[in-house]
Amino acid sequence: MIKKFIDKLLGKPAAAPKKTSPLGQRVEVTAEVHGINPDLLDERAVKVVKTLTDAGFEAYIVGGAVRDLLLNMRPKDFDVATNATPEQVKGLFRRAFIIGRRFRIVHVVYGRGREHEVIEVSTFRALPTESEAIAGNEKTGKAELDGKHHAVDASGRVLRDNVWGPQIED
Repeated sequence: MIKKFIDKLLGKPAAAPKKTSPLGQRVEVTAEVHGINPDLLDERAVKVVKTLTDAGFEAYIVGGAVRDLLLNMRPKDFDVATNATPEQVKGLFRRAFIIGRRFRIVHVVYGRGREHEVIEVSTFRALPTESEAIAGNEKTGKAELDGKHHAVDASGRVLRDNVWGPQIED
């Protein structure tokens, strides 16, 4: 504010407004810009995305498949990210299995035997919960950490990280 005032007194032109970063903002890139060949997309991965979007969720092909598609290569596997919970995803597909205890993903399976294909579906990262937002310090007592899933001290050491078992297993 003082700099603006001094610049005004000296007759300097006002600084151009800073451009805001596109990080965190959704930007849709058209096919003409990204140049991905739709023939390289797996019909089952597209079907997973379509099923999720038809159910009212956001869903996108993500990860190495996008890299391969941009390089005009056929991806060996496809991952999908969505805002649906694993339970909601499982409810939309006949052959869907929730995998993992801590970081749950859903395997949507197409085909049988050697010819089967698995599309991995994961959720977007959630906003940090209250327990994850705690930045404990050396004076943080055990009573303050009870019921918290994740806390760190001033040195960045994890004090409580086991959300699926008792604290003694930490």
